[in-house]
Amino acid sequence: MGPDTPSYARTSRAAVVADLDAARVALLADALRRAGYSVRTAGDAGSLAALLAAGVPDVVVVDATLSAFDADVPVLVLVNLDSPEETAALERTGIRDSIIKPPAPRELVHRANALVGMVARRRAARQETEALRERLREVSAAVRSTNDPQEIADYVAAGFGSTFHADHVRLATFDDPRIPQLTADWTRPGLELVPDNMFPEEREARQLADRLWAGAESLPAPGLSPGAAEGGEDDAGRLAPGALSTLAVPLGEGESSLGIVWITVLGCPRSWSNTELGLIQHVAGNAAHGLIQSHLINSQQQVVRQLRELDKAKTDFLATVNHELRTPLTSIMAYLDMIQESAEEPVSAEVHQMLDIVVRNTERLRALMEDMLSVSRNGLDDSLMHLTPVRLGRTLDLVAAALRPLAKQQNVTIALEPVPEDPEILADEVQLQQVFTNLVSNAIKFTPSGGRIEVGSESHAAPDGTRWATVSVADTGIGISSEEIDHVFTRFYRASNAMAGAIPGTGLGLAITKDIVARHGGRIDVASTLGAGTTVTVSLPLDAARSQAN
Repeated sequence: MGPDTPSYARTSRAAVVADLDAARVALLADALRRAGYSVRTAGDAGSLAALLAAGVPDVVVVDATLSAFDADVPVLVLVNLDSPEETAALERTGIRDSIIKPPAPRELVHRANALVGMVARRRAARQETEALRERLREVSAAVRSTNDPQEIADYVAAGFGSTFHADHVRLATFDDPRIPQLTADWTRPGLELVPDNMFPEEREARQLADRLWAGAESLPAPGLSPGAAEGGEDDAGRLAPGALSTLAVPLGEGESSLGIVWITVLGCPRSWSNTELGLIQHVAGNAAHGLIQSHLINSQQQVVRQLRELDKAKTDFLATVNHELRTPLTSIMAYLDMIQESAEEPVSAEVHQMLDIVVRNTERLRALMEDMLSVSRNGLDDSLMHLTPVRLGRTLDLVAAALRPLAKQQNVTIALEPVPEDPEILADEVQLQQVFTNLVSNAIKFTPSGGRIEVGSESHAAPDGTRWATVSVADTGIGISSEEIDHVFTRFYRASNAMAGAIPGTGLGLAITKDIVARHGGRIDVASTLGAGTTVTVSLPLDAARSQAN
């Protein structure tokens, strides 16, 4: 074996050697084969292209005159530095190195091995980075999967610990209104739990976190990376006694920190790559966002629970007041009837007129109590609905007949259009009568003397094949402004013109009506022109199965 013969251990690498000089091809191929490469050769550009198309080698050794190709493979270019045309080949992109020709066999093998090794290291680093990204993606996904702040902190601590083969990890948040204050510890299996003196107290930890968060764009101190503090042995001993390497990562939002994550390694010093630090900071950002969001959601849920408790207390109060008022009111109405109808001691016309006023106001009070009772039952007593087949036309007849005396007093006409076919609806008859009584009495109340109320109904099929009954109540009253029409179904809401005209009412009728219609699977719509009148349309399903489902 000559002095220039390579003596490296044999490998299983593949190489392609391409050169117009056949003697040089043979020399280069022989050197690579002695170093353990399997070698294929080419004497022109066409042969080289065919070899690369047949399979990708570990390295291509090619003369500069044949190097004008693109391939995802490391290329060692043979170049004559005195030739501008050949040196220009070195400017091509890709994984390339160059060697002066003719190269010594030992130098050729060394440069080829170095190039192949560099590519292998890059490939391994990419794979390791991708595996690291995947593990931390799983941590971020776990953080996003829960609204429990403690679970979020536990996921992050355990994820960092297992991913980076740490010994101890602690995530601690500070006293801050944006997030709950908590601590999550992770310890590598087989080790004792985190000692109490392992990490600094909150004051010192917060100072460090604030400094790191504020200096995320710079290197705050020797050995510190943007947004993370990596201590040497002295710093590690101060920050985490017994640890040879400590990484401190701030959790922050806006201009201030919210908490800090400590990652410690006890057995040996640990360096952190920029890729690792970047991924750690990304997950820490997700954790901070998750903790803030979970705190907001939990706070909102607590508010909702409190509102539900208040709503239940309100409902109980209304039901109690209604019950307590009903008994004396019933006695008052009974005695008024007895006084007005007494034949033995008839009252004077003047007293009779005063009694009529008392009766009307007593009736208003009774109606208000009924509205309050309906409000107290809203959404709670669906079990009180008694669904039976109800004839819509008959229901409208009963409502119109009951309200005509009131309309006559107001000098308002109720016109009930004939029903072409009287559809049968599965409904609570009492509640259905309440719906149309509320609508027609509202129309009477808001229609000036001489006005007219038209009540009509029809049945039709919707595009999806369902069948509906529609009832419209149209009046020639004062109407509702376009700005206020969206609020008419809000409890206790009264339009401004009703308030200005001192028209009596509680603002509960339409809210109750909408609730009853919704529980029957229907919908209610209002169209109005200020000063010209209002039309309220109620649509109810004729399909019995649909009504029962709703």
